[in-house]
Amino acid sequence: MAESITPDRRPAAAEEPGGPLIVTQDEALLDDLLRLCAAAGAEPEVAFGAPPRAGSWESAPLVLVGSDDTTRLRGAVRRKGVLLVGRDLDDQDVWRRAVDIGADHVLFLPDAETWLVDRIADVAEGLAEPALTIGVVGGRGGAGASTLACALAVTAARDGRRAMLIDGDPLGGGLDILLGAERAGGLRWPDLADSRGRVNSGALEESLPRLDALSVLSWDRSDSVVIPPQAMRSVLGAARRRGGVVVVDLPRRVDEAVAESLAQIDVGLLVVPAELRAVAAATRVASAVSMVLKDLRVVARGPFASGLGDEEIAKLIGLPLAGELPSEPDLLDARDGGGPPGASGRGPLARFCSAFLAQALPSGGSVPV
Repeated sequence: MAESITPDRRPAAAEEPGGPLIVTQDEALLDDLLRLCAAAGAEPEVAFGAPPRAGSWESAPLVLVGSDDTTRLRGAVRRKGVLLVGRDLDDQDVWRRAVDIGADHVLFLPDAETWLVDRIADVAEGLAEPALTIGVVGGRGGAGASTLACALAVTAARDGRRAMLIDGDPLGGGLDILLGAERAGGLRWPDLADSRGRVNSGALEESLPRLDALSVLSWDRSDSVVIPPQAMRSVLGAARRRGGVVVVDLPRRVDEAVAESLAQIDVGLLVVPAELRAVAAATRVASAVSMVLKDLRVVARGPFASGLGDEEIAKLIGLPLAGELPSEPDLLDARDGGGPPGASGRGPLARFCSAFLAQALPSGGSVPV
């Protein structure tokens, strides 16, 4: 019987954010701002030709002020998240008016529409701190990178954090199978291959297969083995905006899609077995990955009978050491029995994952070397 990742806990649902506040007396500008809010999936509060209702100026997550309507806002409580929106690029006085109301930014339509839609969409999605995003790659085939990637995501979910596992290796066999979630309903990569632009993070999370509190994006059993770079950029961007922990299982080759994922990863873990040939292969992998990802670290995997220690392996490859994974004879038996890697919370693999996440998460995704 498979062990549960989170027996009695799931991450608490995020509180639904409010919509932006629009303050203007310009009917044409109001129409444009309402259109942009609709495109971003946000329902705004409107103060048209009248002061905002009591408390809405302070509580709105974002305030859009028409450049025509700043006079009656002088003296309002200074706050973050105020945008002054105009149309006339030649309006030199707009900058003084922005200072008067304490605006963070001045933007002009239609030039800034794309930027503004993204900002409004952040509000609609309740954007929090971006997820700690961890990439895991093997120094050679069979190094155990997929097992570590699964265990990191499982550990984060077991600890009550929002967690998502992304299978970035189309030839890896499918992380859903490794987790025992191949029969779970939800979208797979081929369903998302046409993704472009901004993907709603909440909709993405809800559409994916779930194993208890863990969302998983993997492959179906079709012949599709390509992730378009635009799809990787959009999907991983949405996953990061949801917050929590995102773990990406990476292939050893770096193509355009992999480069897109590496550009959004905070820290990479290179899993290297304690073998000279594995060290030689891992050095080549590290060279390619490090061209995009600057924070790449070695996880040395035992057994260490060959005489190569963890620090020596890291030194030979020329990367910092994240830690070691001693040999774990019971791990294969647990996988054969249907238990996801790391689900029990016991053993060297689970201990490594718990220690690494405990070190990383309090510092906002910046893992001290």
